[in-house]
Amino acid sequence: MAGGIEIKTQDEIAYMREASLIVYEVLEAMATAVAPGVTLEELDAIAERETVKRGAICAFKGLYGFPKAVCISVNEQVVHGIPTRRKLVEGDLVKLDYGVIKHGFYGDSARTVHVGKVSPEAARLVEETRLALEKGIAAMVPGNRISDIGTAIEGHVAPFGYGIVRDYVGHGIGKKLHEDPQVPNYGPALWSRGQPNPRLRPGMVLAIEPMINLGTHEVETLPDGWTVVTRDGKLSCHWEHTIAVTDDGPKVLSRP
Repeated sequence: MAGGIEIKTQDEIAYMREASLIVYEVLEAMATAVAPGVTLEELDAIAERETVKRGAICAFKGLYGFPKAVCISVNEQVVHGIPTRRKLVEGDLVKLDYGVIKHGFYGDSARTVHVGKVSPEAARLVEETRLALEKGIAAMVPGNRISDIGTAIEGHVAPFGYGIVRDYVGHGIGKKLHEDPQVPNYGPALWSRGQPNPRLRPGMVLAIEPMINLGTHEVETLPDGWTVVTRDGKLSCHWEHTIAVTDDGPKVLSRP
């Protein structure tokens, strides 16, 4: 324990690696199925089926009352979208956010997938958000502070004029999906006063997840109580990995 932050053992990180690789495999199955005409509920069913097949538990279903297995958010929807009978259409951006529990530990990851051919500005938003996540991951070295992660992410996307979502952030992860610390996707200049900013230590495991909008950073929640959308109705993108801090630098647990 470091200031309320759980420090994982090598064995615990190995369990989290197993959970996170299952998340990767399930996301791959869903992403492969994404196509015009496919419904969000069909993707949700794939997630549940592939998770059970691997002897894991869907982490999101029932968590805080969420009704489905996977969060699926389309276009201006940022995060926490509830799968429905909505059919995907050519040009959509679909965000797949998924987690599982295995051996009592969580894995969590998200990606944004093109539905067929998307606009050039949509494709660029997806790629630059993905690269921003990689910049954030690269900053996860022992001795750096939490703020260095957000500073790296903000430094990559700010030149494009994108809006960085401030209402939702990355987080610690382990035996709970959401643990300390919170990990904003922006630097200290945008933080509220008193935001903890601990140094990174080997054994910390964080879920880093930039949510980047084509327009304003401002978001709002729909009447369903879950689906978060951009206030200006413009596109949003979301990427996430579960990463362990090690003596040798960051180890991404949620990809091969």
